[in-house]
This record gives sequence, structure tokens and C-alpha cells, in this order.
Amino acid sequence: MDREIAASERRRRVGVRVMVTVVPVVVVALLLSWLPDLLRPGVARTRIRTGRVTTGPVDAMIMASGTIVPEIERVLSSPVDARVLRILRRPGAHVEPGDAVVELDTSESILALDKLQSDLRVKENEQAERRLTLKTSLADVDGRIAVKQLEVQSAEARLAGDKTLVGEGLLSRDAFRRSEIALTQARIELDQLRAARDNSEASTRVALDTLVLERGTLDKEASQARRLVELSTTKSDRAGVVTWALSQEGALVRKGDVIARLADLSSYRVDATVSDVHAGKLHAGMPAVVLVNDQPTAGTVTNVYPTVENGVIRFTVALAEPARAGLRPSLRVDVHVVTDRKAKTLRVPRGPFVDDSSRRAFVVRGDRAVRVPLVLGLSGVEQVEIVSGAVEGDELILSDMRDYLHLEQITLK
Repeated sequence: MDREIAASERRRRVGVRVMVTVVPVVVVALLLSWLPDLLRPGVARTRIRTGRVTTGPVDAMIMASGTIVPEIERVLSSPVDARVLRILRRPGAHVEPGDAVVELDTSESILALDKLQSDLRVKENEQAERRLTLKTSLADVDGRIAVKQLEVQSAEARLAGDKTLVGEGLLSRDAFRRSEIALTQARIELDQLRAARDNSEASTRVALDTLVLERGTLDKEASQARRLVELSTTKSDRAGVVTWALSQEGALVRKGDVIARLADLSSYRVDATVSDVHAGKLHAGMPAVVLVNDQPTAGTVTNVYPTVENGVIRFTVALAEPARAGLRPSLRVDVHVVTDRKAKTLRVPRGPFVDDSSRRAFVVRGDRAVRVPLVLGLSGVEQVEIVSGAVEGDELILSDMRDYLHLEQITLK
């Protein structure tokens, strides 16, 4: 016969039926609520780098590459046509002011100097001879002038006596007339002697002046020849390093040929190159930043060469600290030339989105990152200007998010 089921058993069975019915419903409900998040791609916050949109200055820059070179490099050239006797300093050798670098054969220059010095002595002898001749000539003319002055005085005295005799009727008019003529003739001859003396002195002075000019020319030529002889052993006028020198003793060099190059290693500049697409933007006076061992140092563009070689143009940068520690010849550096600047604008640290033609980035919104289009302006080395697409305080993802650009948003875990 049937027995009544115990109350506890009935409760157990009811509980089992409830569990069988409710638990699957709850599980399905939870799955339905979590499924969008489970299916939505996510990125761990620890794997991304972000940056805040702030307000501040932004510099637009041209990226170039450069090489550190000595600011001053002196060229030693041959002063005369000569043959190389000895090479006293090889490339890499340090020199001090006055140190000889190359010795040249100057036998011909020495002979030319000797000839000029002989010509100078001849001119000096000619000058002495002219002075002596002038002195003798003037002494002779002065003696004749003195005699003629006595004759004039005598004629004057005779005329005065004849005048008295004529007044007393003791002398004829013809005799008196002859005395007047004799006095006039003596005076004319005296004037002629004085004029001859002046002419002789003037002509001799002109001749002496000519000799002085000729001697001065010879003296300059001798000084130049002497200087060339002294330059035959080419010497450094400053401390530095020999960067290049003739390598062959006995070689014949012509006047003006380069025989050595000296670099002053106490100061440096930068020789830089950049693509010719930036040719219209570069000009002298533009500020620049040179990265020396990743340390920035200020500089100024001093010269832009007009020629284009293999698609690049060359320019030079003067450093604000040309003697800065760490500079050395041939050191490769990065050069950033500032072409434009905005003192106050929205900016964000550079990220891969700067070089992406789509100009899209992700802005952090709580636990999500939302894709937004950006309009960028000036682009600097560390900062880039934001024209639109973000506001001050926004947090942009700076890491490479190219694999997620097809999504509107992603989850941050």
C-alpha cells in the first residue's frame, strides 16, 4: 500500500527541481551579460604608454644628420715653387704654435733674396754718389756766386765813382754808360749762377727721390723674398692636430699648392645634410638643436650651401658651446632645425599616430579606449600640436595601436 512521503523528502525534491530550473537560467543570464565584454578585444594597461594633452610651446623641426668637425681648420700652402725636403709632422700629430710641419727646398728663393740684397746695396751706393756729386756741384757754384758777388760790388763802386766824375765833368757820358752796362751784366750773371744752383739742387733731389723709390721697391721685394724663405719651413700659428700632409718627400709643389691641413680641436661646429625637399625651408640664422650623445645642445644655422648633391643639401651649424665636453671630430649627431614655433597651443607627446596617414588615436575613457580622429599641426621632436580631436586633459594612448584602428573602442584591463 502507498505510504505518505515524508515532508523532508518532499522539500528535497522541490529543491532539486528548483535548482535544475533556476541555476541554468541564472547561468544563461550571467553569460548574456558578460558575453559582450568577453568578446570585446582588450589591452592590459601595463602594456600601453599614455600621455596627457597639455598647453605649451611646440617647435616644428626638420630632422637632419650631421658630423662634428673642427670649427677652425687652417690650410698651409707652398709659398714658392719648391721641392719637399722633409715631412716633419704626420697626420694625427699634435702641434703647438711655431712648430714646423713641412720643410721645403728654397735654394732658388735664397739666390733671389741675395740678388735683391745686392741690388739694394747698389742703390745705396748710387744714392751716396748722387749726394756727393750734388755737394761738389753746389760747392763749385757757391764759389762762383761769391766771386760774382764781389764783381757786382766792384761794379757798383766803380759806377758810383763814375757818377761823381760825370757830375764834375771829368768823365765822358760814354764811359759812364759802359760802367752801367758792366754792373747790369754782373748782376745778370749772378742771377744766372743762383738759378743754376737752384736747378742743380732740384734735379739732384729728383734723382735722389727716384733712387729712394727704387730702393723702397727693392726693399719690399727683399722683405717678401725673406718672408718666403722663412715660410719654407711651414709652421703652425696655433695649437692643433695635423689632419692631412704631403706623404712623399721629394715631391715638387707649385706656389699655392696645399701641403698640410691643421685643425684646432679647441672648438667645433656641425656639418649637416638633409633631403633637398626641405631646401626652401632652410636659411641662415635659424635655431637648431644638436643631439650629442643624446644630450641636446643649442646651435644656429650659419650657412646653407646652394648646390644639391645626390638629393641632399649641406648646411653648417654653429654651436652655442663649441668647446663642450664630449665633442670630437667625425662624431655623428642628429640635428633638429627649428622652422616654426607656437608659444601656446594644445600638445601631446609624440606617438606612432603622428606618422600614421589616417591620423587616428585612442583616448582613454575610464576602462575603455575610444578611437578619435585627430587633426595635427606643428610636429616637434618630443611634442606634436593638436588642432582638433582632443581637449586639454585628455589621456591619449602613445603606444603603437595599429592593430586596433579598425575598432571603435577597446577594453582596458
